[in-house]
Amino acid sequence: MRVLLVGAGGVGTAVTRIAARRDFLTHMVVADYDLTRAEAAVAALKEHGDRFSARRLDASDEDGVSRLLAEERCDVLLNATDPRFVMPLFRAALAAGTHYLDMAMSLSAPHAEHPYEECGVKLGDGQFELAGSWAESGRLALVGMGVEPGLSDVFARYAADELFDEIEEIGVRDGADLTVEGYDFAPSFSIWTTIEECLNPPVVYERDRGWFTTAPFSEPEVFDFPEGIGPVECVNVEHEEVLLIPRWVDARRVTFKYGLGEDFIAKLRTLHELGLDSTAEVTVPGADGPVRVSPRDVVAACLPDPATLGDRMTGRTCAGTWVKGTKDGAAREVYLYHVVDNQWSMREYGSQAVVWQTAVNPVVALELLATGVWSGRGVLGPEALPPRPFLDLLTEYGSPWGLREQG
Repeated sequence: MRVLLVGAGGVGTAVTRIAARRDFLTHMVVADYDLTRAEAAVAALKEHGDRFSARRLDASDEDGVSRLLAEERCDVLLNATDPRFVMPLFRAALAAGTHYLDMAMSLSAPHAEHPYEECGVKLGDGQFELAGSWAESGRLALVGMGVEPGLSDVFARYAADELFDEIEEIGVRDGADLTVEGYDFAPSFSIWTTIEECLNPPVVYERDRGWFTTAPFSEPEVFDFPEGIGPVECVNVEHEEVLLIPRWVDARRVTFKYGLGEDFIAKLRTLHELGLDSTAEVTVPGADGPVRVSPRDVVAACLPDPATLGDRMTGRTCAGTWVKGTKDGAAREVYLYHVVDNQWSMREYGSQAVVWQTAVNPVVALELLATGVWSGRGVLGPEALPPRPFLDLLTEYGSPWGLREQG
C-alpha cells in the first residue's frame, strides 16, 4: 500500500513510527506545509530504507493534493491535519480516485437562533453530503478513524455485535491522570482542536428525539477510570461519535463526555469570554504594518507543542466506551477501554501517550484495508466495519484493550 500522509505534527510523526514497523506499507509520502517537519519525521526512520519520503504540501490546495496523489501513485490519503483541512483533502482524494482516511471530521456550525437546543451544521455533514459521489467512485472514505472517534466507535460496534441484545445507552468516556512538569497549562493535544470540541455546543443523540444540543460542559458526572487512573469528573463536549454511532448501531441514547477538570474548564471559559477562542481574523500591529491573525492561532502559538511534551509528561490516558443494556434478558453494563502509559509510549516509540494513542488506530485500519480484511465504498464510520479483526490486530501491535464489567 502506498500512502500519502498529510500532516507531520505529533500525530503524523507517530503514524510514521508505528507504520515503519509493519510490512503492509510499501511507501509513505510524508507531506506538510512546513517541509522541515516532514523531513525530520522521515530522517528519524533511516533504518527503514526508502519506504518514506518528504514533500511540501499545502493541505488547502485541492488540485495540488490531487496531483501529488497521482504523481506518487498513492492508494490512500491519510489526513493527520486539524479539522480545518478535512474538506479540501476529502475532495482532493475523491477527485484523484484514491481512498481516504481521517481522524476528525468536517467542522460544525451552531444553530443561529437556538445553539444550545438545536443542531446547526453537524460534525461530518459536509462529508456525508458527498457520500453518493464516493459510493459511485467505488472508493472508501473511512472517517473518524483515530482513537476518539475511531477505536471508541469500534468498541460500540463490538458491544452491539457480541455483548448485548439491546442497548439502552452508549457513552464514550475519556479521562487521564497525565501531568506535565514545568507548565501550569500545557494541553496534551492540539489546543485548536480542544477549543473546537469543548466550547462548541455538545451534541446528544436520543432515539425518540434525534440529535440535539446542550450547553458546554453540561451533565457533569464522576467516572471511575481503570488501571489506576481513578475517578475523574467528565462533562459533555461536542464529538464525532455521537454523530457516527447512531448511523450504524441501535441505541436509545449516545453521549460523549470528556474528563477535563475544573481548572481546565475555567481556562477554556476565560478564553471564550475574552474572544480568544475565535477563528475570525483580527487586525493587530506588526513590525511591517498591520497583520491579520486568528486569536485561536495566537493561543496555539503561545502554548507548547503537545508533541514535544513527552519527556516532561507522566501518567496514563484512557479512551473508552461505556455501554448499558441487556443480554439474555439480564441487565448488563460494561466499559471497553484502551489505556496508554506515557512512559511506555515514549520508551517504545518516542511519542507521548495521547498522540501515540490517536496515531496507532489509523495505522491498524490501513493494514486491514491493505490486506482486504476491511473493505467498502462510500463514506463510512468505523462502526460500519467488522470490529473483531481490528481489536485483534490492535493487540498484535502490542497495545491491548480491556473490558470491565460495571456494577
